[in-house]
Amino acid sequence: MQIAIVLFDRFTALDAVGPYEILSRIPGAETVFVAERTGPVRNDNSGSLALVADKTLDDVPAPDVVIVPGGPGQSAQMENETLLGWLRAADATSTWTTSVCTGSLLLAAAGLLKGRRATSHWLALDALKTFGAEPTSERVVIDGKYATAAGVSSGIDMGLTLLGRIAGDEHAMAVQLLSEYDPQPPYDAGSPAKAPAALVEEFRTKSRFILQ
Repeated sequence: MQIAIVLFDRFTALDAVGPYEILSRIPGAETVFVAERTGPVRNDNSGSLALVADKTLDDVPAPDVVIVPGGPGQSAQMENETLLGWLRAADATSTWTTSVCTGSLLLAAAGLLKGRRATSHWLALDALKTFGAEPTSERVVIDGKYATAAGVSSGIDMGLTLLGRIAGDEHAMAVQLLSEYDPQPPYDAGSPAKAPAALVEEFRTKSRFILQ
């Protein structure tokens, strides 16, 4: 099984690394980071972290699992036909096509989520409607072979969900245990339904999720 994690300039690191840490534990799986060009790809935090794309998109034409992270750099990719065309071609033969956070907008822009239930970062949910998707605020959404995760940290949950379906519940639980993934956050402000209203409104006002 080959798992391809797409990278682009100003991606959000945990969107890519969360699913990587989980799904790379599939026995016998090959996990590759892919981009238009090989080499380091910088994240959205002032480029302070880079992941290395060892293969180009052309080098990986038919992965079994596609993972598309989000991040501020997603906006600049919405009309990148090189990436969107690759997503369509890879999706034609993939077993799973997935995204984390605003990565779902790239799947939607490629025409892959039309008529399907999908999720994204809470600030970006309405943008999914533009492409004919049916947005939902669920943390992980499975619709056929498409798995979309909400904001950033939910990529770990999506990874565990897929791991259970691919390698079995027992293996998924073992990976969860060894990862000690047992969230007990000090605050209960992880969704707009729980966070202080003033904070939610502040980020809605500043939202970048306007399609170009």
